Amino acid sequence: MNNKIDQLRKEYQEVPIPAELDFVVDRAITQSLKMKRNRSSKFKGLAAIGAAAVIFVATINASPTVANALSSIPGVDRIIKVLTWKEYVIDEPNYNADIKVPSIAHLENKALEAGLNEKYFKESKELYDKFQAEIKEIRKLGDGHLGLVAGYEVKTDNDDILSIERYVLEIAGSASTRIKIDTIDKKNQLLITLPMLFKDDQYIERISENIKEQMRAQMAADPQKVYWIPTGEEEQMTDAFTSIAKDQNFYINNAGKLVIVFNEYDVAPGYMGVVEFVIPTEVLSDDLVSHQYIK
Repeated sequence: MNNKIDQLRKEYQEVPIPAELDFVVDRAITQSLKMKRNRSSKFKGLAAIGAAAVIFVATINASPTVANALSSIPGVDRIIKVLTWKEYVIDEPNYNADIKVPSIAHLENKALEAGLNEKYFKESKELYDKFQAEIKEIRKLGDGHLGLVAGYEVKTDNDDILSIERYVLEIAGSASTRIKIDTIDKKNQLLITLPMLFKDDQYIERISENIKEQMRAQMAADPQKVYWIPTGEEEQMTDAFTSIAKDQNFYINNAGKLVIVFNEYDVAPGYMGVVEFVIPTEVLSDDLVSHQYIK
């Protein structure tokens, strides 16, 4: 099995880049969210069940046989691209977890498919193992409450793009959410990273300045919205947002627009949750390698 995965990984690394793209694919895999209220409700629902149990559920969305059968029917191939391959559920009086493991099916680039699925399984297993270890530590000190909800959401699924967001909501006194997103070029069967969309690193400053403008405009229009950014020259903020990361979380929406995403607490107080900013294409036009993805 390991030899097969190694071979698939080697094939993925040697996949030729289509000539029309004319840029080098960054091999690094980049890391809105469903409303936090819904996820918190889901956690409360788990806690309400009451019976102590640890449950492992595999292939709950569709079995490989069903998936293969569906893929042969015209018009339904896209709906089976992302499946819940496995689910970890811990249901004890004070400790609750629900971890859904996504799996991509039916990519022609099997090396890419295997690499992503291997990553998703590893991420989920690490979350489960960490949660179990934290339960043991808390019990040594007495007792407490701990919750975890992890899963995925398909942000974009059209003829060109598949964007998959994985989210983790941790509940321990307070709640915090973090996310990671992968965006796939379905036609050319490759992973899209933020740097590969642009000619050089100037996109970082260009996008960052536009986001600051959007933040200021949102705060001016709605006093309930707060971002960690100075609103005047006299203000100084230790944790003020200055710039996106080179590999900032992003996806390309169904309108072909670039959407930059920040984890909870990255640029705003926790009650703001995970925040997204749609970047106007005219801001990026001079920096884009092409308009193949960003319209």
